[in-house]
Amino acid sequence: MKKIEEYVRSIPDFPEPGIIFRDVTSILQDADGLKLAIDSMQAFLKDVDVDVIIGTESRGFIFGMPIAYNLHKPFVLVRKKGKLPCDTISRTYDLEYGTATIEMHKDSIRPGQKVAIIDDLIATGGTIEAAAKMVEELGGEVVKIVFLMELAGLKGRERLAGYDVASVICYEGK
Repeated sequence: MKKIEEYVRSIPDFPEPGIIFRDVTSILQDADGLKLAIDSMQAFLKDVDVDVIIGTESRGFIFGMPIAYNLHKPFVLVRKKGKLPCDTISRTYDLEYGTATIEMHKDSIRPGQKVAIIDDLIATGGTIEAAAKMVEELGGEVVKIVFLMELAGLKGRERLAGYDVASVICYEGK
């Protein structure tokens, strides 16, 4: 059986020279790779008491939804600003060039709920930190954050130092 790293397509010099882009679509396009990715991420939740699974737009939806389904837990969307139809809370965070804002429905997390956040990749950690802060604002507790891939050179894990963070694959560079 192949290791999950073998399903990841690495594209040099994209989107700019010196960067190695880690392409998740090569995992999604292979049934065995997709199953291995979901199973590997879900394994990090094996002994975790969790009430709700959250996925961040958009690849967090791809990986978070099947995990929520498998665990028979509700799934909550964290989306870009202006994409959710009901009352929302939002959080703005810094990007390399500018800022971004994400939102979630105000009624998506109830006080005391234990939440796991799922995404495909941790780079600088800004998106997930913002999502975690919204969970806490609504009274939830972030009990686990799970990524398929981690770019350790961008130090996102340091930004999430107060949380229990796991990644299936860790690349040392950026």
